[in-house]
Amino acid sequence: MMSKIKIRAVIMMMLLTGLTAFISPIRSIQQRQMMITTKMYVVSLKPAATPLMDSGKAFARSGELLIEVTSKLDLYGGALSAAGALIRNSGDCIAQAAASCRFKTALELVCDELREAANCLDEATSKLDLAAKEATNDQNAVLGKLLEDSIPVMGDMASALEAAGSAILQRKTEKEVGENLLQCSEYIDNFSARVKSYAPELKESSDAGQRMAFAAACMRSAASKLTEDPPKSKKAKGKSWIKG
Repeated sequence: MMSKIKIRAVIMMMLLTGLTAFISPIRSIQQRQMMITTKMYVVSLKPAATPLMDSGKAFARSGELLIEVTSKLDLYGGALSAAGALIRNSGDCIAQAAASCRFKTALELVCDELREAANCLDEATSKLDLAAKEATNDQNAVLGKLLEDSIPVMGDMASALEAAGSAILQRKTEKEVGENLLQCSEYIDNFSARVKSYAPELKESSDAGQRMAFAAACMRSAASKLTEDPPKSKKAKGKSWIKG
């Protein structure tokens, strides 16, 4: 009886050993393929790192200036201040995403930071809606209408950043990531003009719009780094390859 149990145990061990030996090479190949794919993909995002970093910093600064505008207008602590804080946070996330673009193994961080930036802007959209209602209730119909008109643009900015992050998550080409960033830059540029109109008599409002416009220009530059076709290498003609 004991001998039969031992024989069965030996057979089971042999089967398990064979199965493990079969699965291990497959896992190793998959891991190597994933590492190679990640390495190549991250390197392709590296050219966009510097302009995207400048864009994030400028965008964050525009949010801080918008908060200063609310202080001048005696609206500090309201929904518009909260929207400015969320824009600042979104800019910080964009800058962090740019910093992660420099590293070969930080693809997931780039994706996460861009999507977090989108979440901040999505929440800022709700705050703008509330700010418009607050301005209307305070008998400031002009500001209320300006804020209300800004809501769709803010939502478009959030959607474009979310699409850029999702493109990375889905392992799409760097060109598709760049196209979404380019679209976002256009929305930011559009929003910058609206920010200037919130309080045209205040320098802080003008500065906020200028910083936002600069952020749009930098993001456009980052997008072009990803969407432009790589230069074609020139082939040597005739005997021009001979040195000496």
